[in-house]
Parts: sequence; structure tokens; C-alpha cells
Amino acid sequence: MPTFQFEAMDASGQEIKDVIEAPTEAEATATIKQMGYYVTKIGVKKGKAKKAAGAAAKKKGKTFVIGGVPQKVITGFTRQLSILQDAGLPILRSLKILEGQCKPGRMKNALIDTCDEIEGGSTLSEAMNKSPKVFDRLYVNMIKAGEAGGALEVILRRLAEFQERSLALKRRVQGALIYPIFVVLFAVAILAFIMIFIVPKFEEIFREFDATLPPVTQMLMDFSRGVVEYWYAIPLVPISLWLFIKLMRKFPAGREGWDIFLLKMPIFGSLVEKNALARSTRTLGTLISSGVPILEALNITRETTGNAVFENIYQKISESIREGEPIAKPMKQYSKTSFQPFAAVFFFVFIPVVGVVIYLMRANKRVIDDLVVNMVDVGEETGELDTMLYKVADNFDEEVKVLTEGLTKLMEPLLIIFLGGAVGFIVIALFMPLVGLIEKLSSSA
Repeated sequence: MPTFQFEAMDASGQEIKDVIEAPTEAEATATIKQMGYYVTKIGVKKGKAKKAAGAAAKKKGKTFVIGGVPQKVITGFTRQLSILQDAGLPILRSLKILEGQCKPGRMKNALIDTCDEIEGGSTLSEAMNKSPKVFDRLYVNMIKAGEAGGALEVILRRLAEFQERSLALKRRVQGALIYPIFVVLFAVAILAFIMIFIVPKFEEIFREFDATLPPVTQMLMDFSRGVVEYWYAIPLVPISLWLFIKLMRKFPAGREGWDIFLLKMPIFGSLVEKNALARSTRTLGTLISSGVPILEALNITRETTGNAVFENIYQKISESIREGEPIAKPMKQYSKTSFQPFAAVFFFVFIPVVGVVIYLMRANKRVIDDLVVNMVDVGEETGELDTMLYKVADNFDEEVKVLTEGLTKLMEPLLIIFLGGAVGFIVIALFMPLVGLIEKLSSSA
């Protein structure tokens, strides 16, 4: 009969560490609960030699990998693990099944390590915590809460649903950006081709006939010569901007400035804001409903928002809760951003002339509106904060969907007008002197 090593707490909160013999882990947990203890950690007690041997055997199947694990892969794994747990399979057996299905890579390596740690007596959350590049803090803490509450299968199902919704939201936003990016790249390629190969031919013709060029045509010729001479600037400019952003984001103030720029920029700023709110409120709601303590849930949410502005807000909320305040009050108080010099720099660089003016007009606009604050307040009053956070997330998910569809429909005619206008300008600029040449040749004949 296997021996289980466990940690528990008695009714007075005193920590207990002991061992117990039982046929299965479930029976061991039930026996410990009958003794009046609350189980916090349990695992099979095994010798170090056996653990080391198991680790060596497992590591033989590991491969060298570079990079992380796509969110799609982790989401699929969580859903499959949830189904296996609902079917009643032991956790180690479930992990080995999924590990056998994985292709060689970081995910397979992580599952090999996780199985090895569990065989050595660790809990699932402790084992997953050893692979932070695959299982982040949110993932590990939800698993830990499920183990503590004895409802791991419920937590896995909830985690799978959370990841699937987050992935769907991410794909929706990415899908909305594919079309305009493709059209812009195509337009730049066409215009560059015309400027480099077509316009210079017309310039030679006009020079041979000693034609007087209208100002519009002269401007086009000057621009064409600039493109031919400095053609390398076409890819160099976006690469330089990308490097500039990467460099600025290395500093806390620069990262905050860039994130404020994304939130305050016209049209797309609303999409970024709603996307961040949907993600953070769903994360917080999922953690709270899973039994994670509120302060820990806020810290995890802060780390997973991906936006420095919301990180600061959740940090302030966490500090206020420690002082005894509810969530809604600091959420409203700290959701208004102040003037940030680096944000003004980004507006000046990416929106010349009027960029700083736009930022000054939108600098004090709150990033969390009254709807969110009021629903959080109601959730705290009724004790259903997680339910209200889910409703907020669902509402913003729908708004992001409508907004992305609207932006996609708006971008189509704007891009077509831009491309048509550019080509039309080139055609007019080239044909104006041609018409003059034809008239001159006709009159001389």
C-alpha cells in the first residue's frame, strides 16, 4: 500500500505535516478530512533514488527547443485535460496520455517534467510551476486553487473556457488587422514600382522634347528621384520605427508612454481599451470564482494585462484593498491618466502636426468607464463579484466584435480611396505635360 506525504491545517489554523497509508490519493484525502484537517498538499512518498531514476528515464524523451508554446496549443491541452479529468482518470495517467500525443517541442518537454515531478511526490500545481514558460502564474494558481478545493476538474473546465474566449478575442482583433495591413503593403509596393520604374521613363521623354513641366508634374518627378536615390528608406523607415518603439519600451516610462499612446490614439484606441478591459476582467473573474484570494488574483491580473496603464491601476487597487477599501472606489479613482511626456513624443512621431493636440484633448480621459465601476460595486455588495466581472467581460467582448467589424468595413473604402487617389494623382501629373506635347506637335505639323 503506498504511503502519502501530506500537509494540512487543523481547525485552529495550525500547519500539520505527516504521512498516511491508503490505496489511492482520493482515499487518503478523505481519511485526512475525517481527521478534521484541511488538506493543502498531498503526494506519494518516494525515495530519492527512485525519483532520480524516473527523472533520468523521462528526460531521454526531451528535445532541444527554441521559443515558447502557442496559446492555441496550451488551450487545446487544457480542454483535453479537462475532458480526461471529467472522465475520472487519474491526473498522472491523463498527463501521460497527452504527453504521448504531443509533438516534440517545449510543450512535450514540459509535460515530461510535470509527470516526473508528480511521480516524485509533487502536486500538479507544484509540478507545473517548474515550467513557467508554458504554465504561467494564472494557470498555476488556478490549478492550486482547484487542488485546495478538491474541484480540479471544475477548475480545468473553467480555465479551458477562459483560454478559449481569450484566444477567440485575440483572433478577432488579429483578423481585423490582416486586411488593412495587406492592402497597405500592396499599395506601397505598387507606388514604389511606379516611382522607380515608370515615372523616370516619362521624365526622359519630357527631357528629350524640352517640355515645360507643370508644378504638379515637377513635384512628382522630384519625389520619384528621391525614391530612386533613397529606395532603401522604404523598408528602413518602418524598421527604424519598430526599433525605436522596442528601445523606448525597455524603460518603464517609455513602456507606459507607448501603452498610453495606444489607448488614447483615435479610432484604434477604443479597440485597445476594450480589448484590455475584456481580458483583465475575465481573468480577475475567473480567478475569484476559482477560489484564489482577492489580493493574489489582483496581482496575477496585473501581470497578465499586457498594458502598463492597467498594471498601475490594478497595483493601486491592490494597495487600497490592503488598507480596507473596496475595489470599485480605487478603480474609479485611478482610472484617469495624467499627462505623460513619452506618450506626447509618440503622438508627435506617429501623428505629425496635430498629434500632440489630440493627446492633450484626450489625456485626462478615463480608461475604465462608469459601467465597469458600477457593476463591480454591485458585485461587491451582493457577493457576486465574479459573476459581474464575467458580465463586464462578455459585454466588452461583444463591443470588440462590433468595433472590429465596423473598423474593417470603414478601412476598406478609405484604403481604396487612398490608393485610387495616389494613382490618379500620378496619372494626372504625367498626362498634363503629354497633352501639351501633343498639342505642340500638332500645331507644328
